[in-house]
Amino acid sequence: MLTVGISTPTRQSLPPRAACSGPTNLASFIQTCLISEPDFDDCSTEAVQKLFKALGPGLPEINLSPIDPLKIPKIRILQGEGPVNVNAALDNVVVTGFGQTDVLQSQVHSKSYDFYTRVRVPKMRIEGTYDLKGKILLIPLVGSGLCWFEPSNMTIDIVSDVKLYEKDNLPFFNVTKVHVKYNIGGLKLHMSNLFDGISSLEDSTNAYLNVNWRPVSESLRPILSKTIEDILLDFMQQIFHNLPANFMIGDIKTHMNKNIR
Repeated sequence: MLTVGISTPTRQSLPPRAACSGPTNLASFIQTCLISEPDFDDCSTEAVQKLFKALGPGLPEINLSPIDPLKIPKIRILQGEGPVNVNAALDNVVVTGFGQTDVLQSQVHSKSYDFYTRVRVPKMRIEGTYDLKGKILLIPLVGSGLCWFEPSNMTIDIVSDVKLYEKDNLPFFNVTKVHVKYNIGGLKLHMSNLFDGISSLEDSTNAYLNVNWRPVSESLRPILSKTIEDILLDFMQQIFHNLPANFMIGDIKTHMNKNIR
């Protein structure tokens, strides 16, 4: 069984018109597309890319903190099956790299409005303090201290389950679930103070895990996938609960009415 718990800072929702007064007065980070147009996928890809660039330094218009760096107070991990058996906590986590995200493809289902997005993150770094007891690739690991992980050339396929709702006579997206599949081109990592700081064991274990990064990354895939899903769900909900859906899809109400018929 895999359990990943992420503690994030509480953010206060803003009124839906706090960022901009309507589709004719859009904030600079918004590009509106028409789902009825044949070039919608291309337009949507450009729009999501523009949004990601704005997300890096944060969006005070909708009270969204920066995602590069992204600060997470705590990540709790419990994995008890397969080659990974881990009871771990990461505190004061800082994730860098999301601001350099390249959006490769963005599609929206014409009836359900579920999102499909493919992105590439050239380099990501996850830093924090860890407390770990368990095993990876059958290697027993015990320790607490500073750690970092650097996945590189990461391609992420994101499927977001979406429900539409209305607030103040405006349509909004409610992202209820995020599903992630990813591939990475490399992984580097380091955990300090393994085995109570016995340097010979610490150095050899870190070296082994780095040399064998492919099986290590595969064994960590459920943990990393769940962590990415929870991070994405958190800030997607923050964005779309404060950004009316028709700011992104200009003809969404007309299209909704046609689907109802």
